[in-house]
Amino acid sequence: MSEYVLTCCSTADMPKEYFERRGIPFVCFHFNIEGKEYPDDLGQTMSFDEFYSKINSGALPTTSQVSVGQFISFFEPFLADGKDILHLSLSSGLSGSYNSALTAREELLLKFPNRKLIIVDSLGASSGYGLLTDAAADLRSNGATIEEVHTWLEANKLNIHHWFFTTDLSHLKRGGRLSPTSAFMGTLLNICPLMNMNHEGKLIPRMKIRGKNRVIGETVHQRELHAINGLDYSGKCFISNSACSEDAHKLANLIREKFPNINSPILINSIGTVIGSHTGPGTVALFFEGDKRTE
Repeated sequence: MSEYVLTCCSTADMPKEYFERRGIPFVCFHFNIEGKEYPDDLGQTMSFDEFYSKINSGALPTTSQVSVGQFISFFEPFLADGKDILHLSLSSGLSGSYNSALTAREELLLKFPNRKLIIVDSLGASSGYGLLTDAAADLRSNGATIEEVHTWLEANKLNIHHWFFTTDLSHLKRGGRLSPTSAFMGTLLNICPLMNMNHEGKLIPRMKIRGKNRVIGETVHQRELHAINGLDYSGKCFISNSACSEDAHKLANLIREKFPNINSPILINSIGTVIGSHTGPGTVALFFEGDKRTE
């Protein structure tokens, strides 16, 4: 069996130690804040605390995807070492990085025609994308071939649910994603938008809920509705947050109460600097395996 490498992008929002432990190399997106560009390197160059503190002070970061050239530089050493690659990309519904990876693949296979370089559109983001990558790593650890993992990913990637809520509308207003009037009224009424990822990997607003406790409760309810086996769910559960770990832990505690059969710890991660550039502080996201995502 040919040896293969499982890779992804930094926007899977998993800890650096996790990728090292599981042997998953990642390629970095980039962000620009206060006139300087940084790699989205999982909080190594700029800590998450510093990043979100800058946003709270008025900074508006911008982001850039992985270029074709960066993908070529990332992939080529593995191919030159005689290894095949299975790469999971950030959702094509959010970024053009998937297409950049495909273009890099075409160029590299001209140079390495006997190697395999498979690109998978995760149709996910943040630690939901990370949860899919984790499932691929589990399959690889259990001896699955690159083709078997690829087939499983394409058949199951829409079963990874992504539910996001935000309790801070100020960044959406500063970034032009919400009008000043809507942000003012939303804040006045204590509105917390609840969103999820659809079947095209796009983030879709679903509900406007008054109050943090209610939106946390509704997030748990959506898990009840969609999780495999409902309240008997026993699979993995990941949560990510942008500078609001108290809310993330409150959500995790409610899930533990409602779903007593979960057989592994609920992993709470930070939303990284690229995804966080768009969500701002105050966002919590829940990820789990469920029924097929739809429109």
